[in-house]
Amino acid sequence: MVFCLRRRDGLPGLSISIAFTLVWTGLIVVLPLTALVLRPWQDGGAVMLRVLHDGRMYAALRVSFSCAALAALIDVPLGLLLAWALVRARLPGRRAVDALIDLPFALPTAVTGITLATLYGPTGWIGALLARAGIRVAYTPAGIVVALMFVGLPFIVRAVEPVLRGLPPELEEAGLLLGASPWQNFRRVILPPLLPPLVAGFSLAFARCIGEYGSVIFIAGNQPFHSEIAPLLIVVRLQEYDYEGATAIALILLLSALMCMTGVAALRRRVSRGLVARGAA
Repeated sequence: MVFCLRRRDGLPGLSISIAFTLVWTGLIVVLPLTALVLRPWQDGGAVMLRVLHDGRMYAALRVSFSCAALAALIDVPLGLLLAWALVRARLPGRRAVDALIDLPFALPTAVTGITLATLYGPTGWIGALLARAGIRVAYTPAGIVVALMFVGLPFIVRAVEPVLRGLPPELEEAGLLLGASPWQNFRRVILPPLLPPLVAGFSLAFARCIGEYGSVIFIAGNQPFHSEIAPLLIVVRLQEYDYEGATAIALILLLSALMCMTGVAALRRRVSRGLVARGAA
């Protein structure tokens, strides 16, 4: 007689937990996204055609995507330097800096926006100094970039930090013993393993910055065709009781963000495969 023993899962009630998780995820993620995709088409394609001919929407999307991309790109070297300081440098107050990096995750976005508008305003501590040099930050697209940099920086740091901490110091020592300069050692030994987390951190920061609202509206100025972001335009359409237009803009913003995330994910896989092929060679 052959007895078939069922392998027991390490987590009790695993099947029930997975079923509950899938149902809950469907209710809070899949169902709202499905409703967002279907809502603009309920009244026919005329609504979408009207939205696609809205120049104000294209201007808002341009501001949102360009400022988000610029902020995420600036955060990449800054996040790498901060992660390097936290992992490799023994600076005084390192633990306080480590805690402050996560502050944008916990701080209400409205508080962030008001604080940045106060600092970079024409009479603010930093804005007054910049105004003397003829530089205006608040109520311009530059202010949007500053706010999005503050929001997106933790994603870069937290993506790079564990990978940098896990790099064996023997690799750097071997490069130096072989005669590589510090810059060559960084570029050929340290930087390649950090490229995938840098790309991942960039994609997360970019995706967060696209939909950021609270920390931007107080410093942006919200001028149509100049400093108006797409999430704010959705709120404007809702205040005008134009629900079809608001959901259509939200759908376009969602699809654009998904396309950008898919492209960044493909780039990250390509970089990872290139590193593996280089290591095998």
